[in-house]
Amino acid sequence: MQRSKMKQNRTARIIATAILGAAFIVSLVLASSSLRPRSTTAAQEKSSTSVVSIDNFSFVPSPLEIYAGTQATWINKDDVPHTVVSTDHKFKSQALDTGEKFSFTFQDPGTYEYFCSVHPKMTGKIIVKPAAAANRVRIGGALLVEALWLLRL
Repeated sequence: MQRSKMKQNRTARIIATAILGAAFIVSLVLASSSLRPRSTTAAQEKSSTSVVSIDNFSFVPSPLEIYAGTQATWINKDDVPHTVVSTDHKFKSQALDTGEKFSFTFQDPGTYEYFCSVHPKMTGKIIVKPAAAANRVRIGGALLVEALWLLRL
């Protein structure tokens, strides 16, 4: 009977070690993908607000890549009024004077094109990624915790 119990413990430890190894590999892969060079908006992607400057008759940055649930804020730094209007009519600002802001929260993934209705040649684009992409590292960490818990057997 005791031999059977020892065999079960050994099997459980082997399985836990395999899970731990797999979780470690997944964590390494996820960590390496987060260390790759990204666009200049990488710091903005981590926050819940991203800023687009309206300056010299252009929207900067464009395109801006963010995650679903992120608020984009446009700030007019030009000396003339501008607007921010989506081509699909999902958002529209009033005329923004110098220093004024307009914000919109993007809930759904997709590509959103916009323009200035005062100066229609001014165009921009927001690319919204699924929010799940921001949670990849947390999932790898959860696997690691589960494997460590199993190893305590």
